[in-house]
Formats: sequence, structure tokens, C-alpha cells
Amino acid sequence: MAEIPAKGARQAAQTVSTALGRVEVLALFPLLALSASWFGFDNMALVTAVGLSALLAFAVLLGRSSGMTTPLPSTALSGRVGLVSMLDRVAGLPGRDTACFLIQIDNWAVVHERWGHDTCEEIASRVEERLQTALRNGDLLSRLGDSRFGIVLGPLPSARLGLRDTIAGRLAQAVADPIPLHGAAVRLSASIGHSALLRQGIDLADSTFKAAEAAVDDAAHHGPGAIRAYTTGMGQARILQSNLSAEVEGAIHDGDIGTWFQPQICARTGVLTGMEALARWQHPKHGLLGPKEFFPAVEASGHMPLLGQTMLHKALKAFKSWDDAQARIPTLSLNFSAAELRDLTLAQTLSAEAARYDLSPNRVIVEIGETVAAQTEDDAILATLQAMGDIGFRIDLEGFGLGNTSLHTLQRFGVNRVKIDRSFVLGVETEADKRQSVSAIIAMAQAMGIETLATGVETAQERAALHDLGCDFLQGFGVARPMDADTVADWARSHAASGKTIRLDDRRA
Repeated sequence: MAEIPAKGARQAAQTVSTALGRVEVLALFPLLALSASWFGFDNMALVTAVGLSALLAFAVLLGRSSGMTTPLPSTALSGRVGLVSMLDRVAGLPGRDTACFLIQIDNWAVVHERWGHDTCEEIASRVEERLQTALRNGDLLSRLGDSRFGIVLGPLPSARLGLRDTIAGRLAQAVADPIPLHGAAVRLSASIGHSALLRQGIDLADSTFKAAEAAVDDAAHHGPGAIRAYTTGMGQARILQSNLSAEVEGAIHDGDIGTWFQPQICARTGVLTGMEALARWQHPKHGLLGPKEFFPAVEASGHMPLLGQTMLHKALKAFKSWDDAQARIPTLSLNFSAAELRDLTLAQTLSAEAARYDLSPNRVIVEIGETVAAQTEDDAILATLQAMGDIGFRIDLEGFGLGNTSLHTLQRFGVNRVKIDRSFVLGVETEADKRQSVSAIIAMAQAMGIETLATGVETAQERAALHDLGCDFLQGFGVARPMDADTVADWARSHAASGKTIRLDDRRA
């Protein structure tokens, strides 16, 4: 019989504690106290002011006397074990929720290669400190390996998606803020995956952590800087990559992985100025796959050199066929990875291939990523790029503005054109900070005699804004989507005949 009052006491304490924990209830107390004082009911004001403390004390004492305790997160364990342990503890709290976040620093291998082990340890420690300042007391942060961090939030009423996205954005900003180090500024980005506490399954804590792992893997494939919330089926991504890896060699030989092309135009006149070669996989089961979806599988299979050689031959062969069809396409841009650029024979190989198809070197553009340009101490890459420049090939730098490429690096690598990233282009027509950033990049490039190309241009408003700011060239879905080689010549003729060469300022008038 004594269990009934005890149970009732626990329920009463839980009810009072839950009610007093709600923001809307707490907000009434100062309002009632001020109202009572305003209308001269001093006694009521006193009762109201004291009432909150009395009720809270009542809830605590009643809870203790009835044996009710609220487990607190334990930070005694670290790493994955500690994070899963905390997820398990919060899962046992009635009416409480939590979420797990995994943060993966992008391109860590490049950072490690440039700065070395000791400096990277210092960078990781700085990142950990910044992540900690972005969290609340009670949230658990743990480092998982060299470049990955895990976070489990302390108990919450609800870890809804909007709240998790806000927290993920705050964590991403903590990583992205420049880190002053040895007289330089280190700029990083992170891919972030997160999941609320899963309520189905046998082991809720372990399932939630694995869900966050699937989300961060998906973010990394779509990064850098991507944020993904877990959705059902994300765990299949690893299986897909494993299956794709086994199919890569056959797909290259059979032509399923082929070369597609995206146009580049003059911002002022709209005239077609070139095509960029892009890799696409026409998969019989999964449809058309972009490089972010299948490049990890190619790298895992060890066939990236084979893919690079195949794309080079197909792209130059297509370029020659457009000349034969009198399609009037001035240039062709080819992408090369850091591993390819370390091959000291690449410049001569590219020169021989261009001569084979009777193509002048100044019509072929060698495109490198910003992460490649950041490797200023890599003598092999520098020697290859200098040799290419001496032969007459032009050099584009992709993703300019996202990393820490210096002006000295632009000059040292002989960069002829910088490609302004889509993150700067998005909103350039309405957001003052975007306009200022793009304007600064263009002004710097003009002062150095370097051309500019904006990527990811999708709307007429973006095109107009970039033209007004003085950008030289444009590329993106707003110009044309990537197309196969057989479509290019017809598209080029149609583009020239459709009046696309009208000046943008004339068109607006």
C-alpha cells in the first residue's frame, strides 16, 4: 500500500518540475509580480515572488524523498564509447531528447601534407576549443581520430530538425573562422552530419551514432562544407561506393564513364568562349552520376590514373571533331588532380597529345583546384605547371576565394584566370557582402592582369550583377547544363544563331 503514495509523489514531483521548466510558465512569474505591485497588491507581489522558489524547492525535495533522480551526462568516457554512453543515458530520461553530430574537417590529407604532423595537432586542438565554445554546458564533445569530432547534446525537450540545423551552422562557422598560426591564416571547412535520437530498434544509442556516421559520410561526398541530416537509407551509401568500386574498371573501358562538357561564355557579349570537360558515369542502375558521387569509388579502386588518361584522350578527340565541324569553340578546359600534376612527364604528354590532334597549346586550359595551389612547397607540382606555361598552355585556378591561396602563389604558378566559386555568386545581385567579395576578387585579378570566370551562374539577375561588377566570363546552369560530346557542336551553332551575343547592358535597356 505504501507504493501508491510513493508513486503519486513521484508523479506529482515530475509534473511540477516539468511545468516549471517550461519557458512560458516561468515567464508568467515576473509578469504576475510586476502586475501585483503596479496595482498596489504588495502582499500578492511578495507571494508571487517567493512562490517560484518554494515550488521549485518542493519539486526537488519531493523528488529526492521519493527516490526520483535525474541522470546527468557522464564525461568520464571519451571517444566513441563516451558519446554512445551519453546517448544511452539520455535515451533513458522520460520526455528528453538529444542529437549526435559528427564533424569531419575537409581535405585533411592536404592540410597534413602542407603543415606536417605537429602543426596539424595544434590546428586540431584549436578546432576542438572553438567547437567547445559553440556548445552549451552539458553537451559532450570528443575527438575521434585526427580530423573528426563527435558531439552529443545534453538532454533537450526536442531535438527537432530546425534546431539541429542551427547548431550545425554554428559548428561549421566555428571551424571556418581563420586560425592564426605561425604568421599565417589557416582556413578550414568541415562536413557535418547529424541525427536526432532514434526511437526504434534494439540499441538506440548505437543506432543513433551510426546514423550520424552515415550522414557525415554523405556530407563529405557532397562537400566540402556540406551539412546533412540523417534520413532513412543513408546507410546504403557505403554499400553503393563499395559496389561502384568493383565496377569502375569495366565502366571506363566500356565508355559508361565518359567526358561531358559545359559551356563558358563572355559576360559582356554572351559569345561562347570555351568548354570545360567533366566526368560523368551513365550507370545502368543508378542513372547519371556526377564526380562527387563516384570519384570516391574510383579512388578506392586505384583507377584514377586510368580515368584521367581516358578523359584526356576523349576530350581532345572531341575538341578536334568540333573544329572539323566548324563549331567555333575557342578553348577546352581540362581538370588535373594533385597526383597527376606530380608526374613530371605530364607537360610533355599533354603537349604530344595536343599536337596529335593538331591543337595549339594556347587553346587548351589546364584547370587546378585551390587545394592544389595551396601546396606551394610541392616542387613537382610547381615544375609541372611551369613547364605547361612555358609550352603555352593556359592555367585556371578553380574555387578561388575559398582557401588561402596568396597573390604570390598566383604569380608563381602562372595563373591566367581565377574561377569565382558558386558560394560567392549565390545572392550576388541582392547581398552587399557578396557583391563586395566578388568586386574585391575582380579588382585584384584585374590589377594582376588575370581574367575572372564566375561558376554556378543560374539566373539572369546573377549574370547581370556579375557583368556590372566586371567579371570576364560565366559558367553554370544559367548558361547551359553539361552535355555529351555529340551535342556540343549543335548547341554551339544554336547559341550563336539565337542572339546570345547581344550585350547584357543593351538587353536590359
